[in-house]
Amino acid sequence: MSETFDIHFLIQTFFVALSGVPTALIVTIVSLIVALPLGFLLALTRINRIPVLQWFSQVYVSFIRGTPVIVQIFIVYSSVPLFLTSLFKFYHVSVDVYKINPIWYAFIVFGLNSTALMIEVFRSAISTVSKGQLEAAYSVGLTNLQAFRRIIIPQTLVVALPNICTVTINLIKATSLGYAMSLQEITLKAKVAANANYNYVEAYIDIFLVYLMLCSLVEYLFKRYEKHLRKYKTVAA
Repeated sequence: MSETFDIHFLIQTFFVALSGVPTALIVTIVSLIVALPLGFLLALTRINRIPVLQWFSQVYVSFIRGTPVIVQIFIVYSSVPLFLTSLFKFYHVSVDVYKINPIWYAFIVFGLNSTALMIEVFRSAISTVSKGQLEAAYSVGLTNLQAFRRIIIPQTLVVALPNICTVTINLIKATSLGYAMSLQEITLKAKVAANANYNYVEAYIDIFLVYLMLCSLVEYLFKRYEKHLRKYKTVAA
């Protein structure tokens, strides 16, 4: 560890850490693109008690919520290359799986993790929408798809948005664990910069500041969007 606090290094490395933001955002966005529709559909299987799918979603949620993200990273980062190596060898595909960009493993880990969290978010949110509204939609001639798109989903989003915001912010922070997969994100870039002169205190302050700024911005955007969705909110009878 460096014996003196280096302000110049702190300022310089702040921009190094900032350069890892695009990677963190890409992982977050792709994970949410996967998790939002899957989480919604699997939440419906639990609410409607669909055989097999309901059991699968329950086990899936318990497994993901009951294990640390870092353990999930190690499992995926270790097992997927072995599986792909065996698969490619069987089909005589000449691809070096160990040269695959680690961001693909990040998509898998954080996509699966976020899906489990979204299942619970949507399950509780959908339960707040009165079944009578769905019946009223059918009575005026709307199809099941139209009823969900125009009535159920907008109201569900209003209720679920604060929790979706929480999941998103936690997901952004969890991308810091991508260093375990050599993912060039905020944490890894700052720590690599600190290795030369052991300026880890300055590097961790930079990491703290970058994540604080990023998560605060995301929280602000969610609050703005929540205000936009309030027009769909109905007063309970």
